[in-house]
Formats: sequence, structure tokens, C-alpha cells
Amino acid sequence: MTGKILVTGAVGNVGAEVIKQLGSMGQLSEGSVIRAADLDVSKIREKFGDLVEAVTFDFAKKETYAAAFAGVETMFLLRPPQISDVKGIILPALDAAQAAGVRHVVFLSLLGIERATYVPHYKIEEYLVKSPMSWTFLRCSFFMQNLNSTHRQEIRERDELFVPVGRARTSSIDVRDIAAVAAIALSQPGHANKAYDLTGAEALEYGQVARILSETMGRKISYRNPSLSRFFLTHLWRGVPFFFALVMAGLYLSTRNGLAELVTDEVERITGRKPILFQEYAADYAASWAK
Repeated sequence: MTGKILVTGAVGNVGAEVIKQLGSMGQLSEGSVIRAADLDVSKIREKFGDLVEAVTFDFAKKETYAAAFAGVETMFLLRPPQISDVKGIILPALDAAQAAGVRHVVFLSLLGIERATYVPHYKIEEYLVKSPMSWTFLRCSFFMQNLNSTHRQEIRERDELFVPVGRARTSSIDVRDIAAVAAIALSQPGHANKAYDLTGAEALEYGQVARILSETMGRKISYRNPSLSRFFLTHLWRGVPFFFALVMAGLYLSTRNGLAELVTDEVERITGRKPILFQEYAADYAASWAK
């Protein structure tokens, strides 16, 4: 592989794991071909030291584009969740990437995106399909790590899982499995213009999820099943931005309607190993919910 690999969102859950996975494949070394981009360079250096090129990158600041994209051939694209203006903020960055010589984009998308045309990811996929750049879409189910980030406080402080999906099942995936697929698509041929539906190995009801968390933590974690309106209003009251709360409610509506139950073998087919099970994830992240 020639050229540089750019990883956006480098200090986030997925971006950091992508860099780690590239490292485990021998892509990280002195004179690294990995460029790690995020808002705060100091956090990148704190996490990865000198193993990556650290660069400041902000989709909303065009002055950061040149340093980020120079010499890059392959790019891992992660849409910051707070950015909903795809046309005004994300697409100009992709225009700049193309002009700078980026040839291939691996984009973190959503499972069932074909039916979720209201979410920003859909517009990004549309742009990439029409662009001269090749692409790989990682269409992922819900992240297991949502529970130690978005839902961390409610689990740790209120001993509850507050999700409006009834008894519908969700094939959640560990971000470490997403990163393993991303690293392969970024560094190996054969993945251009392909979309992969990535899920865990099983689809669980949230009642089962709460039960596993209870067993792992040694205390009762209850599954609360609010109405969609109560879920939405509660998150607004907790300070979640309006659009983000709306997107969350929309995604959970799709889940309630059975659209997150799909289980695929894509992770195993691409990486050669089975996906991480929820029990393993819960044990690995137990400290996140400790009182």
C-alpha cells in the first residue's frame, strides 16, 4: 500500500480502534503511513504517541482541510454526530479530499440505510456513489459501546436501560469488530464500491441485555420501555440536542418495527473470526458502569 491512510475521529471509540487494528496488522511503525485527525492534536498524541501523524481537523473549518488531506490516498470517514448539515459542512470536506487526491473512502454508515433516508448518512452515501472516488460502506447495527457512552449514566446512576423498543431484537456489534473490518478495507484490495452489513453474531432483546448487565455487575439493571414520545422528551430534558434526540428516536422506531434484527456473517467472512459476543463486551467494559 502506498500513500497515507487518514483516520477521522481518531480519538473516538471507532476511530481509535481503527488505528489500533491497523497497528495490529503492521501498518503502524516509525515513519507511519497513518494520519490521525481530530479536533485536539494533544489528545491524539496522548493516545498514540509518535506512532501516527497527528493533525487538527474540523469539518466546519476549511482551513484544516489541506494539512489533513495532503498525500492521502485512503480515508476512514466518520460523521461527527453533532453535525447534521451534510451539504454545508461534510460535502465541502469531501470535495476537498477528492481534489487533494484521495482515491478511496471507507465510510461508517448505518444498517438499513436504504430505508432511513432521513438520516445524514444517506446523503453522504449518495455523494460518494456519484463521486469519482471509490468507496466502502460499513453499514453497522447499533454499537454495543452505546451502552458505555450514550446510556452510561442511566445504567451507572439509575440502574436502568431506557430504550423505547419493546421486545424487538437488536443485533448489536462491538466497535472492535467494526474497526477490524475497516482496517482491512483501508489497507487491502478487493473492497472498492462494496457495502457491508455488519452485525453481531446474535440478536438480543433489551430485556436480555439488561439481564446480562445485571449478572456482570452483580446488581439489578432494569429495562425500562418508555413510549417514543417519553423517550424523546426525556432526552431533551437531559440536555440532548434536539436533532440528535430526534435521530435517536427515529432509529429506535426502526428497531421497534423489527428492522435491527438482521444477523449477518460479514464480520466473520471478512476478518476470518466470529464477532465478539455481548457477554464478552459487558465483561470488558464493566468498569464503565461501576458505582
